[in-house]
Amino acid sequence: MTDPSPAAVPPSTVPITWPAEWPTEVRKIADATNDALAAVAARDSVAFDDAVELLGRSDSAQAGHEHAEMVRTLLEEVYSDGLTGENVQEVLGRTVRSADWLPNLDIAGFVEVLTGALGVADTDEQSRSRPRPAHAVLVVADLLAVRRGRAETYLRRALAEVHRAETIEIP
Repeated sequence: MTDPSPAAVPPSTVPITWPAEWPTEVRKIADATNDALAAVAARDSVAFDDAVELLGRSDSAQAGHEHAEMVRTLLEEVYSDGLTGENVQEVLGRTVRSADWLPNLDIAGFVEVLTGALGVADTDEQSRSRPRPAHAVLVVADLLAVRRGRAETYLRRALAEVHRAETIEIP
């Protein structure tokens, strides 16, 4: 069982250096995601909007894959005994309540992020054609707080997994 109101792990104040071999676009997405997560921890709506705007100007498919991978990995770790519908509802409720300082977000966005990350979204019926970076970052922030994890760790893992998946040859 998880703590109903987890304390956020404060982001590091040390600048992060991403691997030089990462493409420029990937580093930009990682920086913007990290900045957005720091803004969530500080409840700084201006910084959050700025970081989300940068994510919106990036490769939305790439950012969506990275955020989905972060959500999936964190869900697996937070709910290591198996993920239930009640667990997903718990994450959704916590995330919506903790996003009260950002009034322009809708619940449907959080549902899309969670179902998309779990691979159960019907993409033909989705109301939006691109990922929702603000919603994804808030779900990640919630799960990081529960896990008491560092954003950098999960960003690196997600990017490595996305890279691995993109470079595997399918027979």
